[in-house]
Amino acid sequence: MKKYYFDHVATNPLHPAVLEAMMPYFGEKFGNPLSVYEYGSQAKDAIEDAREKVAGLVNAKPAEIIFTASGAEANNFALRGIALAKQNEGKHVLVSRMEHHSILNSARFLEKSGFAVTYLPVNKQGVVDPETVRKSITKETVLISVTHASSEVGTIEPIREIVKVAKEHNIIVHTDAVATTGNIPVDVQELGVDLLTMAAHQFYGPKGAGALYVKQGLRIVPLIYGGIQESGRRAGTENVPAIVGMGKAAEMATAELGQRMEYLRPLRDRLIEAMTGVPNVVLTGDRQNRLPGHASFCVEFIEGEAMLLLLAAKGIFSASGSACSSKALKASPVLLAMGIPSGLAQGSIVFSFGMGNAPEDVDNLLNEFPAVIKRLRDISPYAQGWGDREGGDSCTAKK
Repeated sequence: MKKYYFDHVATNPLHPAVLEAMMPYFGEKFGNPLSVYEYGSQAKDAIEDAREKVAGLVNAKPAEIIFTASGAEANNFALRGIALAKQNEGKHVLVSRMEHHSILNSARFLEKSGFAVTYLPVNKQGVVDPETVRKSITKETVLISVTHASSEVGTIEPIREIVKVAKEHNIIVHTDAVATTGNIPVDVQELGVDLLTMAAHQFYGPKGAGALYVKQGLRIVPLIYGGIQESGRRAGTENVPAIVGMGKAAEMATAELGQRMEYLRPLRDRLIEAMTGVPNVVLTGDRQNRLPGHASFCVEFIEGEAMLLLLAAKGIFSASGSACSSKALKASPVLLAMGIPSGLAQGSIVFSFGMGNAPEDVDNLLNEFPAVIKRLRDISPYAQGWGDREGGDSCTAKK
């Protein structure tokens, strides 16, 4: 049976050229970057070369890139590191309700540590209003963190406008750009952010490699103590193969970004156009201002997990909710924040395309997915009127 992978927001396959670049650092170039002899200098030079490539992807200076083990670590580092560095100036942080769990759970940690946290609301498309940010700022606010784009609904946030508001009050801004870096243009100078999170596996690099951009001159308290790696900001012997892989993936993304976007948009648009014509299926997120390979929906009367299982039986792999919560069997906090009723939110499904997908793959998906919906609706007690889901709320009622 042929397999169709439509879950690129969860992870991407490692590009063969990236694997090739990594391989020497598993073998003959095995040295510790802190060693002063040849093996160490080989590893150190490889890390600095990768740092330049990652910096180039987001238009930063190499010294502004701190390598981490994941995007989640970088998010923790940004929130906790800046909040602790700034706590004598104020103890108030703003985060949006669209954030990844690594941001939201870091915010909850800060609350337990004596900080006040305001969770910014979003509109029905999942957009944070810069004016809402303005009204939420207090004299105690030291940090604002808003995702660059939601991996769950694909909406791209107005980060530049949020930064303009923040800078009127000299407040630091962080954005989680894991979903966008390597997939759409990301320029830290243009965005104006002080910190930005990225992860290699989102642009065909290896898992276990992430990075945090920290604007030059900004003080941040380390998350991990122990050694002098990463200019004393992140201790621990570096994962040289993964960092090399991230550098190679960044180099390729820089060169191929326009081509990738141009290829993925038609796949996305074709699926969205076809599926929004299916009764009781509603698109989630902004129709136009979204990730180029991302299409997400809520399907009324059906559980997301049921759709995933039936599609997987046909060799079609997708997601329901975010990659980190699809096993939770509960409504997505992101969808609830957008005002989608809990029952409808449980029928969420996300298709995300990558360069390995072909137009014929979309043909197959459009042949199989409506049939899966029909089969599940035929046996759904809600579709048959046997149950009351959210007191009668429906996707049709919300339109």
